[in-house]
Amino acid sequence: MHKAMMGLARTLAIIGGLVLSALIILTCISIAGRLLNGAFHGDFMQGIAPGFSQWVLDMGVGPVNGDFELVEAGVAFAIFCFLPLCQITAGHASVDILVNSFPKGVNRFLRMLIETVFALVLCLIAWRLFAGMLSKLEYGETTLLLEFPIWWAYALSFIGALSAAIVGIYMAGVRIYEFATGRILIWDGVEATH
Repeated sequence: MHKAMMGLARTLAIIGGLVLSALIILTCISIAGRLLNGAFHGDFMQGIAPGFSQWVLDMGVGPVNGDFELVEAGVAFAIFCFLPLCQITAGHASVDILVNSFPKGVNRFLRMLIETVFALVLCLIAWRLFAGMLSKLEYGETTLLLEFPIWWAYALSFIGALSAAIVGIYMAGVRIYEFATGRILIWDGVEATH
């Protein structure tokens, strides 16, 4: 079971990374296009090479239309794609100053409690994303510039959120079992200090 969950988490993280990389490239192209557009519209280029400037501008040099809409939707999707891997590897930020002095049993209880609450929150997020997606689908909302349906972004984010919720429930089950039996099933480095 752990192998399947880890495979799901890694696959989504890779997809999220590819999407994020594409968004970085898109943003760089858009910024370069915006700078070139401004330069070719500027007095300097219009003064020394108006024909060339107009030719370049006619080719469509400029910012990518709707770049912020694509970045907004893509980053949301990427974040939800990274959550399952972060959840299964205990990669979330934590401050353990006080907790390190607690006995093993207390720490196992706290880990179980935190994983369970995290699973519930991930389920809540997935549920509300699904409800939001249905609402956007029902009303037919679209983005301003590209006019693509907003529910698409919600649907993609829902896939990541649902996967994070599934992994969260799995990890909560693991931590509940570990607390009940005193046996560590998944070592993630936190146990090494005790």
